Amino acid sequence: PADTRDTAQAPVRRAPAPVTDVARLCVCDLLVAQCDVNCCCDPDCSAQDFSLFTTCSVPVVTGDSQLCSQKAAVYSLDVEANPPERIFKLIDQVNPSIFCIHATNYEQALYLKSPEIPTPENFDQLLDKFGGATFSAEPDSWNLDTDAQNPPDANETSRYEYGVPVQTEDAFLRLPSPVVSSWCSDTNPAGFLVNQATKCIRSVSVEKCDSIQALSMLFYINSSILASVFQVNITVQSIVVQSLNGMRTLLSSSDVLRLPMLLDELCINAVLGVNYHITHTDTGEIIEAAAAFVLGAISKEALSIEQSFEISFTQEKAQPVPLSGNPGYVVGLPVRAGFQPQGYPFPAAFPFAALALSSNKHSQLTILHSTSTQDCLAAQGARAPVLFGCNMISGCKLRITAATKCQPLAQTLLEVLKGQSFPEYVASFGNSQAQDVLDWVPITQLHISEQMISHTLQSSCQIPVSLGIEVKWTKYGSLVNPQARIVNVTATITATTLKQLPSGRERIIPVTSSVVFTDISSPAEPSYKAWPTIDIKLPFDFFYPFV
Repeated sequence: PADTRDTAQAPVRRAPAPVTDVARLCVCDLLVAQCDVNCCCDPDCSAQDFSLFTTCSVPVVTGDSQLCSQKAAVYSLDVEANPPERIFKLIDQVNPSIFCIHATNYEQALYLKSPEIPTPENFDQLLDKFGGATFSAEPDSWNLDTDAQNPPDANETSRYEYGVPVQTEDAFLRLPSPVVSSWCSDTNPAGFLVNQATKCIRSVSVEKCDSIQALSMLFYINSSILASVFQVNITVQSIVVQSLNGMRTLLSSSDVLRLPMLLDELCINAVLGVNYHITHTDTGEIIEAAAAFVLGAISKEALSIEQSFEISFTQEKAQPVPLSGNPGYVVGLPVRAGFQPQGYPFPAAFPFAALALSSNKHSQLTILHSTSTQDCLAAQGARAPVLFGCNMISGCKLRITAATKCQPLAQTLLEVLKGQSFPEYVASFGNSQAQDVLDWVPITQLHISEQMISHTLQSSCQIPVSLGIEVKWTKYGSLVNPQARIVNVTATITATTLKQLPSGRERIIPVTSSVVFTDISSPAEPSYKAWPTIDIKLPFDFFYPFV
């Protein structure tokens, strides 16, 4: 950079220099003006304290591990000395990686910027900036500067990234939601690729229903979404009319806008719910937007109504796959499953293979669905999705006669238990994407045989009678907001020996399927080290006169 030392500049308040000397760094120094046990870098510890240490809790102290070369402070104990002594060494540590940082010259990244303290002079300014229901640390990044001269790329400004508010002509796409209380706030922006569903309470007055903007369809579709070289208009996908008793009717035509109006002391065509559906390309460009409305009537006695809002995003020419959490699984949502594609490990993607069963359209792990007749042959093809965190058991009964052929029966029972296409993998998270191969857990399949006492083993065979699925999961991430993650899935097929029945005899065999979820999370370990024990013998009257 150019030398600007001779340029007259206004005095700038600089932050204190960051501590980068590893000899002065000590991450285990927690107590103020006191020696921390087994903390060999604690400056408050004396030689006498070091002689009582059993180990160094932090043996090596370094700075940024990504630096190519840096100093490292090494601490150890000489237990052979009498008394034991602490040994301190300062060595040069070289990073063997070719991708390393040669020098740290960005000073602002070395310390945290202190927040601005409210004062009587800047209070109004801070209130305008942070006093609203929502705010951003970089509000300028919400707006696309269409008047900027010589933009680097005309299409670059229209490509959204995850979480960035969806821009419209006037501001951003609104998704009303409760912020502080249950009342609706219209300042909540809809984030790109962030599926949301909210409910809030709206204060209404039937006499003024035609003048309340939030009750009109125009309030939610009158602004176009900013795109690359054109603007995307929000079209009306469908209109559902809800009566006062809750009955809903889908209108055959959605071309005509229905605005709120007062009719016989009722406010009709008031917006009770909006469902946005945004279609985008793989590069983050919005190409289509639609809204589905639920309109209803409000009686004059009502002082408030509940409105519901939802937004979902779908990539162009891609089949939407429902999620079961973001990122961790949510209790009660289906466990997602899939297949290994042909040509792995060199696939173009890791697609979800839609299972052949009509009752399993979204690549879910399923088990046998019990029917009212309890007939296994009639239950073939009926499947129930495995819901995360819900232990399940189902079954049916199989009637066997002397004319029953064993091998075809065994194949039929296997299809009844596993389905026509049993998945090979299970998603470890509720939002695992198809292309993230490491986010998928293989299903371990086991086969167990239960031998039955039979005098005619020559005429007996094995038939599967039960399928047991054990899903092991753990809490992942922060202790404040842990996320459920599946780490292991085992499917066990249990078979039994079927002997040939005499003519005219029949037998009933129960067939069962079960799912068990097991939490294998390890308990949180304390962040402190245990105090060392001192093996000494106290005098017998040390605590006298106390016991």
